[in-house]
Amino acid sequence: MRTINRSWLLGLALLAASGCGYNTIQTYDEQVNAAESQIKVQLQRRADLVPNLVETVKGYASHERGTLEAVVKARQMAVAAPNLEQKVQAENMLSGALRQLFALSESYPDLKANANFQQLQAELSDIENKLAASRRFFNNAVQEYNTGIQNFPAVLLAGPLGFREHAFFDLGEGRAAAEQAPQVKF
Repeated sequence: MRTINRSWLLGLALLAASGCGYNTIQTYDEQVNAAESQIKVQLQRRADLVPNLVETVKGYASHERGTLEAVVKARQMAVAAPNLEQKVQAENMLSGALRQLFALSESYPDLKANANFQQLQAELSDIENKLAASRRFFNNAVQEYNTGIQNFPAVLLAGPLGFREHAFFDLGEGRAAAEQAPQVKF
């Protein structure tokens, strides 16, 4: 009987010493939060750029009101989206509206040649590249976290301590367009 108690105590001591993976889970969770913050920074930079872009286009193509309003509305929805799922949907709408705006510039050679428009387009291209990198980093962090809370011994504490799986930043139907490098034409 005494050997069973010692084995049990030894097992309990090892389990307690390992922390059951709590620190690892906590680290993964913080990585996910940091990655999500990076995405939010890039999304905010893009949202801040949109009004300048719209004003520049408005000067050359003011009768294209529908396209301009679609961009402004999509930006407002993207900024106001309260959670990740709604933010992804709103960002997809904004990406589509911006594509229409840049397609519109093809019809206006003066706009296309405008230095301010070219600079804004280049900035947006840079932001889109950083956003794609941030999404990849976020999804990698989510994958590590989700795997970490499912591994033994962490799985013993993850549920009871409130650790739940995080959702990936999935672009859904907009994935193909987002994975393509933005084209900047001068």
